[in-house]
Amino acid sequence: MTFLCPRGSAGTLPPMHGTLMIPTQGPGLHEFTDRVADWLAGQGDGLLTAMVRHTSCSLLIQENADPDVQGDLLAWLERIAPPADAPSMRWIRHRSEGPDDMPAHLKAAVLPVSLSVPVQAGRMRLGTWQGLYLVEHRARPHRREVALHFRPD
Repeated sequence: MTFLCPRGSAGTLPPMHGTLMIPTQGPGLHEFTDRVADWLAGQGDGLLTAMVRHTSCSLLIQENADPDVQGDLLAWLERIAPPADAPSMRWIRHRSEGPDDMPAHLKAAVLPVSLSVPVQAGRMRLGTWQGLYLVEHRARPHRREVALHFRPD
């Protein structure tokens, strides 16, 4: 993880900036809640913003208790945007990066690519079963970057 922390004026905490690198091995949900919690430790109240720096993956706040939720979500995404070589996807023109690329862009268009999370006393105000996830939509491995920004109150 990389960090950039500019100095604030006297008596104020500066905003924090960081980048998480998340390796993926194909479609799936990759939880990064603990990494962000560690990054925020010791901070006060404020707002966390996370943004994925790619166009074929997404970010989600999702249940982290039952893995069936993740499996069902991935199955649903496959149903709404199957590979470009599926008969129902003949209309797709962008095929130069493989049959999974344009469907990955479609999935990223319906899911968020950025998240805002309130922070109180250095802890994200997530619900009991909520976690932060990168959702990989491509079939081959990637190294994804998530830009982080924390703005203290």
